[in-house]
Parts: sequence; C-alpha cells; structure tokens
Amino acid sequence: MEGKVLLLSQRRISDLVAFCLSYEFEDNLAAMTRADRFDVQDRAALEFSRRVYKWTRLASGSTKLAGVLAPSPPQLRLQRDYELFFPIFSNAYQLHALAAIPDWRKRCRKAACFITEVWADEIPEYLIELLSGFDHIFVGLHHCASQIARIAGRPCSYLPLAVDVERFAPKPEQQRSIAVCNIGRRSATTHAALLAGAERERFFYYYDTVAASGSNRKERTFRVDNPEEHRIMIANILQRSRYFIANRSHVNNPEFTAGRDEISARYYEGAAAGAVMVGEAPRTEEFARQFDWPDAVIHVPFESPDICQVLEALDADPARLRAVQNANVREAALRHDWLYRIQTVFDILGIAHTDQMSARANRLRQIAGSFELPAAA
Repeated sequence: MEGKVLLLSQRRISDLVAFCLSYEFEDNLAAMTRADRFDVQDRAALEFSRRVYKWTRLASGSTKLAGVLAPSPPQLRLQRDYELFFPIFSNAYQLHALAAIPDWRKRCRKAACFITEVWADEIPEYLIELLSGFDHIFVGLHHCASQIARIAGRPCSYLPLAVDVERFAPKPEQQRSIAVCNIGRRSATTHAALLAGAERERFFYYYDTVAASGSNRKERTFRVDNPEEHRIMIANILQRSRYFIANRSHVNNPEFTAGRDEISARYYEGAAAGAVMVGEAPRTEEFARQFDWPDAVIHVPFESPDICQVLEALDADPARLRAVQNANVREAALRHDWLYRIQTVFDILGIAHTDQMSARANRLRQIAGSFELPAAA
C-alpha cells in the first residue's frame, strides 16, 4: 500500500504535550503503510477561518454558506488519488483543518478519521458536521460514540488508545532505578507523601515540576519541541520505573467527568513499559475487558497519604512484582500496540493489511515471548 494512504497532521501548529500521542499514532501508521503526510501550516490563518465558519454557520444555519464565506487557510491540492484518507485529531476543535485539503473526498476511495479525545458535553456540532463525508469515524473515548454518529450521520466506533510497544517495551532484565513515576494530573496528598518518603528513604521519585494550569488549576500541560523525542523520553522513564501512578481520565476533576470513566493513555504506556501500575482504574466493563490480567492495576486511592507504606508492602513480594511486570509487557505486546488499532480500522473499511503490518505483528510476538512467565515447578 505504498503511497496509498494520506495523513493530515497538525504537529506543526499544535505542540501541546498531550497531542504527542496522536502524532505517535500517525508515525506508526506511516511506518506500516508508507503513507504520505501533509502537515497543516499557519495556525493563525486556520483559526481565523474556523471562527468565521463557526459564526456564519450559527447565524445562517447553512453549512454551504459558511464554507463559501470562511477564508481558506493554506491548502494542498492533491495531484493523485489515494486508497485511504485517515486524519488523526487530538480533539474535535481541530476538525476545521480538513479545509486545508479541500478535495480530499474526491481523491480518496475510502475515508475515516480518529479523534483521540472528545467529551459528550463539549461536542462542537458545527465541526462534527464536517465529518459527514467520511465512511467511518473512530473516537478514543467510549461514551460519546453514539452522539457523534447522530450528529455526523455516519457510523462511529470506539477505538481504544494504544502505544508504540516496540518503543516502550523494556529489556527483559531492565534495571529500574526510578522507584515511583507520577506525571500529569496528581493528588497533592499523594504527591506530598511521596516527596517526604523519597527524602526520608532516599529513593528516586520522578514527577512533573511544570506549574498547574487551566481555569481550575488541575491540569499539567506544556509545549514540546519535538513530539517523537518526547515519546522516546517518556518510554525511557517508564522502562526504568518500578511503580507508575496511573488513574482514570480526569481523576482530579469528577465534576467534569460526571461518572463517565474513561481509559487514559497512561495504562497503555505503563503496561508496555512493564511498570507496576497503581491507582484508581476506570470502573467500566470496557476497562475490565482490555486489562483483564491479574494486577494489571493495583488499586490505590487517588488521595493516599499512606502511599509509601503501600509500596513498601508490595516491595516485600518481589515474585508478585516480577509477574506483574512481565504480564504487563506481554499483554501490551499482544493487544495494545497501534498495529491492532490499525488492523481494526482496515478490517472495518475492507482494506487489506500490508506486509509491514505482518512484520510488526511478528516482532510484537517476539517481544511477548521474551516476557513469558516461567512454568510452575
């Protein structure tokens, strides 16, 4: 399928750390299909075009008029046809970037897209309408799929997040010099206890020092120079971490989630790196299905003043920890690599798998085989 897949990337104009996962997906898809990638340019022009489109659409009720009046951002005119157009969006507000390739539907036999994160009460309907030309829509959160399907008038399926397991998987005998890794949203109580414990016991506690942000000061985000380099760094950190604090999406903002538990990327990353994950997992059947092996996540309350005592008790059972580490890598290699998500997309669209996909499947099986548990005596 060399040169038969077209990607639309926003990595040149959207550089928040959370978006690096989408760019990793793009890179993996490109590696397995040798896809062409068009990078959206000029963030200011695109944003101005989106605003004009929004207000014209809302004022007139006409998508056609809004499309005519909205100024065009820098565009790519396709010179050839493609088997598949597959743009990946980090959120629904990026959908207006489709205006950068105005003839995508005419030039692509099949078209599908993936939106990493979109919450049901924050759906911009005027943008979701732009997806009416796609054959299938995929979303990384489970609860919003039916609502997006209704607005767009197209099939919409939940496609779980994943990770580049080849990058994140550790060596079978990886030394883990970081005792605890705690990045992203966090509990002040748990963080304070880990800080005190690290000072007292002299263990290596890795955590973010970036300032909390957002209107409620509950987010920890920043910009990155190079998304691939950031993913390499995260993989290196987690490969060397014994414990990884992993909680369900927006765990520190229950008013926002309103009981809609979702699976954050942390679980796929932590499992692939073989870290022992501790925290509050999503309370859903979907999570139980995807992470159904013993101790995939060891429950620890989000607010844990006794976190150091909990980890000390776990340390007293090294056989259990080794079993958890091996199982995490093995299951991630067999179930949670981006390969399996791409296979799902291709199967739904009726597109043949590539030789590169088959080769990657073999490599993932080899990784899984390196972390098999020893047979009981």
